[in-house]
Amino acid sequence: MKNNVFEDETVTIMVNRINKLTHETTPEWGKMNVGQMLAHCNVAYEMAYNNTLKRPNAFTRLMLKTFVKPMVVNGKPYKKNSRTAPQFLITDERDFDNEKAKLLDFIIKTKSLGETHFEQKESHGFGKLNAQEWSNSFYYHLNHHLEQFGVK
Repeated sequence: MKNNVFEDETVTIMVNRINKLTHETTPEWGKMNVGQMLAHCNVAYEMAYNNTLKRPNAFTRLMLKTFVKPMVVNGKPYKKNSRTAPQFLITDERDFDNEKAKLLDFIIKTKSLGETHFEQKESHGFGKLNAQEWSNSFYYHLNHHLEQFGVK
């Protein structure tokens, strides 16, 4: 699996990229500031680990599974200015250091739990995903936003 979030090499690269961000880092596109972007990225992990966010209704889950899931888990980079689901919208100010620490903790936790934990794990809106689909969704979402903020 290329860009596998369950492998040390990928995790090290992602952590190093995140650590290049500063309070002053600005986006190359989009409306979020760096603290909001980190909070936005944390939502994907919060959905995987916590039951604090409301689960979409059955119709919305069907639409997500049919139309959005293929774009999220296919292992291809996201397009700039892609549409964002409402629960991922972060419009209030967020603390950069807190959001960064949470994101780094989520990345390490995901690697530590490993592929077995994620194999056929239920997604908030996409149904059961295999480990590769989980890895793709985590990696390409974070990669998209790091590129948004110029961190290659």
